[in-house]
Amino acid sequence: MDTSETPLPAPELADGRLRLRPWQDQDAAELYRAVHESVASVGQWLPWCHAEYGHEDATAWVQHCQAGWHTGEHFAFPIFDASTGELLGGTGLNQPDRLHRSANLGYWIRQSRQREGIAAAAAVLVARFGFEQLGLIRIEVIIQPDNHPSLRTAEKLGAKFEGIARHRLWVREQPRDAAVYALVPDDLR
Repeated sequence: MDTSETPLPAPELADGRLRLRPWQDQDAAELYRAVHESVASVGQWLPWCHAEYGHEDATAWVQHCQAGWHTGEHFAFPIFDASTGELLGGTGLNQPDRLHRSANLGYWIRQSRQREGIAAAAAVLVARFGFEQLGLIRIEVIIQPDNHPSLRTAEKLGAKFEGIARHRLWVREQPRDAAVYALVPDDLR
């Protein structure tokens, strides 16, 4: 997963319904709108999604994602509706462990498009990218145990529950337990 010598080409991932590609500068304005629409749902679980999230935060996130592609530190994708071009949310691989060829998978969907199976479908595309393009052998999904929508998504995409890790997350200045799910290449076949 070390792309510091030669950055990976920016792929487009698609399944007919969804289109994913790396974040681009022009995505910041729609990201800002999607975040503000989703504070009540996404913000409950992801502290970065809050009412004070500004245009500068969206721009900084896009720039952070672009830098992550270049360094191989993370591979973030906006999720678009393939027919309308609407930004539906985001997904990606982060926290790479190069020695053990693993990474963390995250996802979120804007509030108006939740409960449509978008997160699971997008996560499958990104997991395939991780296994086939990055050479990963394991992808983890780390979720607060009471985040039932995210738990259902992990199960829908084929991840296997492995256990509860005590104090696995640091959220809002508090240690939190986390449900650990994992995918290996055979889970997507």
